[in-house]
Amino acid sequence: MSHSYSLAALATSVLLAAAPRAQAQSIITGFMAGKGHGSVAVSGTLERYTAVYLVPEKVDAVPVFKKINVSSINLFANYGLSDKVEVVLSLPYIRSEGQADDQVVQAQGYTNRRQGFQDISAYLKFKGYSTEVGSSQLDLLGAVGVSTPLSNYQSAQGVQYIIAIGNRATKGTALGVAHLKTPIGVFLTGQAGYSLRSGRVPNAFLAEAKAGYAGLKLYVEGWISFQKSDKSGTDILQPGFDGNFTATRVDYARVGGSIFRPLAKGVGVVLGASTYVAGRNIGKSTAGSLGVAYNF
Repeated sequence: MSHSYSLAALATSVLLAAAPRAQAQSIITGFMAGKGHGSVAVSGTLERYTAVYLVPEKVDAVPVFKKINVSSINLFANYGLSDKVEVVLSLPYIRSEGQADDQVVQAQGYTNRRQGFQDISAYLKFKGYSTEVGSSQLDLLGAVGVSTPLSNYQSAQGVQYIIAIGNRATKGTALGVAHLKTPIGVFLTGQAGYSLRSGRVPNAFLAEAKAGYAGLKLYVEGWISFQKSDKSGTDILQPGFDGNFTATRVDYARVGGSIFRPLAKGVGVVLGASTYVAGRNIGKSTAGSLGVAYNF
């Protein structure tokens, strides 16, 4: 790999390790690690919200819990089995806290805190086709993966679900990726795919667009990601809703950006931020992240 794209692989590993709890940013990128190369990254993310996107409009209050604070530590790793095939892994540990009144907590048997390992995700990514577009290179990639709960975290019915760390669904996902990189380090990446979920969690269409710059001493990116759930899901407090929050349609549009700088050979750090700009049955959260990675 060229130095700039080796840096890009290192930077993206940190950025993906810093993804918020709902994996609003895809852990699949357009960069390939290369045979025998890879990255290991650890990051921390702080996320909070006091408003919720419901149907038919946003509500400027979180039912019962008032404000939600989420902190997470995420481990990300990737490894190139060949120049065209790569394994990608991700595992977050999440702590979710609400601020429900003590009287409510005691009367309803609730808790203001949930924490634990969430879902482990494993993907196989492969480069299917490459071609020159003028002086730039266009790569077409695919990825298939599965995500499943690692711990026995609770995902109970009722309002207590608001602070759950996940929906306890096993997910199978397939993605197609187009990645254009220029000689000066500018890149554009688009991806789309579909995710099948177990239980009553609705299946969903996923998409993401990203633009950035990968240079010798700096990596910068901006992105927007989307999720559109299947119409078989329900809406909170609307006809058909039976109190099972895992069965709701969760749609969103989230934007974010990050800046990465190398510290030493093979090591770098990143600062990132993201926020939801539209959604359905989801908190209007804003997140900030800090991470470090080692590239080999």
